[in-house]
Amino acid sequence: MSLIRVESFTVSADGYGAGRDQSLEAPMGVNAQGLHGWAFQTRTFRAMFGQEGGSEGADDRIARRGFETIGAWVMGRHMFTHERGPWSDSDWRGWWGETPPYHCPVFVLTHHARPDLRVADTTFHFVTGGLETALTRAKAAARGQDVRLGGGVATLREGFTRGLIDRAHIAVSPVLLGGGESLWQDLDLPALGYQVTETLPTEHATHLTLMRG
Repeated sequence: MSLIRVESFTVSADGYGAGRDQSLEAPMGVNAQGLHGWAFQTRTFRAMFGQEGGSEGADDRIARRGFETIGAWVMGRHMFTHERGPWSDSDWRGWWGETPPYHCPVFVLTHHARPDLRVADTTFHFVTGGLETALTRAKAAARGQDVRLGGGVATLREGFTRGLIDRAHIAVSPVLLGGGESLWQDLDLPALGYQVTETLPTEHATHLTLMRG
């Protein structure tokens, strides 16, 4: 059965998945550059962005596992672009330019319609019907494989609140942001049926696996 999975989503030690004042110059928010430090030192993530080298330890195994058996993605608009409101920059191809790391259909949540966009081997579909509509379309496109639910924080919070996420890997990074977008605020995960099934501390992060029973 196709699962809805969250993989390699990172929060700070004080629970923020993004810092304050996200922008083109600061995609993760001001002073949040170190949030994903654990990921970007791995061989898996470096290869995604055309870089050589990187670690091959536990962090890398976890990062690599997050891409296995994924047939489609769903993500919030801010994971695709810095823009707010109606689409204005038709030349914007995503944060990754001409080499998106997805290699499968991607469904982008938005309030503003836009035609599908093909970049290399990835087609971005812009969905105005909400999260459940996007997940339904993604499951069909995944053809029996799993669907990976990406950020941002608002998208994950909705997924948890509505019980749409089957399994989530959350990496807790040893940094403090002091403000921004809180993942856990007012989320009663046990009442929503979630429990921590695995904990793995590494030098760079603490990896938690949450499952919905």
